[in-house]
Amino acid sequence: MADVDQAMKEAAMAKEAGAGRRTPDRDPAGQAQGGTHSGARADRIFRFCARGAGILILLALAAVTLFLILKAFPAFIGDGGQRSKAIESLSGGRASGFWQYVGPLVFGTVLIAGLALLMAFPVAVGIALFISHYAPARLSTALSYVVDLLAAIPSVVYGLWGALVLVPHITGFWGWVARHLGWIPLFAGPAAAPARSVATVALVLAVMILPIITSVTRDIFLQAPRLQQEAALALGATKWEMIRLAVLPFGRSGIISASMLGLGRALGETMAVLMILSPGFSYALRLLRPSTSQTIAANIASQFPEADSTGVALLVATGLVLFIITFLVNYMARRITTKAGA
Repeated sequence: MADVDQAMKEAAMAKEAGAGRRTPDRDPAGQAQGGTHSGARADRIFRFCARGAGILILLALAAVTLFLILKAFPAFIGDGGQRSKAIESLSGGRASGFWQYVGPLVFGTVLIAGLALLMAFPVAVGIALFISHYAPARLSTALSYVVDLLAAIPSVVYGLWGALVLVPHITGFWGWVARHLGWIPLFAGPAAAPARSVATVALVLAVMILPIITSVTRDIFLQAPRLQQEAALALGATKWEMIRLAVLPFGRSGIISASMLGLGRALGETMAVLMILSPGFSYALRLLRPSTSQTIAANIASQFPEADSTGVALLVATGLVLFIITFLVNYMARRITTKAGA
């Protein structure tokens, strides 16, 4: 009995000693306060980085604008006789004033880019709908990879393909179009042989911007609310009616944004146009004839190596005009997108 009492006393003493060595529990309120301070610090860092990124893009835009204005300034305030001489040299004697010189270039740029968008847009929307709603899963995945790969191909590759492959093979077709549809002013002949015309360049640019529009539009269509699509089908709508009622209205603003993205690339394209188009200097709406139009970007690339200081200022001034056109296109796209999403 004494042994039992002794063992119980020893156990009690060991328990008290262990309690004395126990680490005190942390304060939950302190833990919460520390987590709050850490989260607030991370939030401030993230806000600072995001604000810096936004300011950085504004500074880059302002720097480009300032550069174009400063470099183009001599084209407007320099000696008038020297400026007219430089313009005549750049235009081959077909213009003597700046706006007389830049007008046909603006016309050619807008014409070729607009034709490219007109050809690429319906095909891109059709491909995006097929990938998102009609193709089997494996085929849809494969086509998505192909579209993304085509969007990453450099423009010089499209230019080489157009100059070496498309131009020789499409010359006969454009001749047939000129013979049978020449009564339409757009297709009036004689067709260029080889086919280094506005129509060929617009077709190459359409192929170039097609994967860009398709990729963005496909992603928009895949985000269409599944519940609305299933509700339309449950009410007896066909597949096309479901797309028309549930998918296209949801993706309207995204489709417009994708189209403007493609148009922006077509407006600024240089190498493909330079490698294919036979340049001209007119306001002619003759898509199949040679030497009718030229774009601003291709004109800068072709004229820059041989231009003097005044000529360089004039070319930079035309680049400033292209910059303003692109800015206006993006601004109008933003307005249209806002109205479409409202």
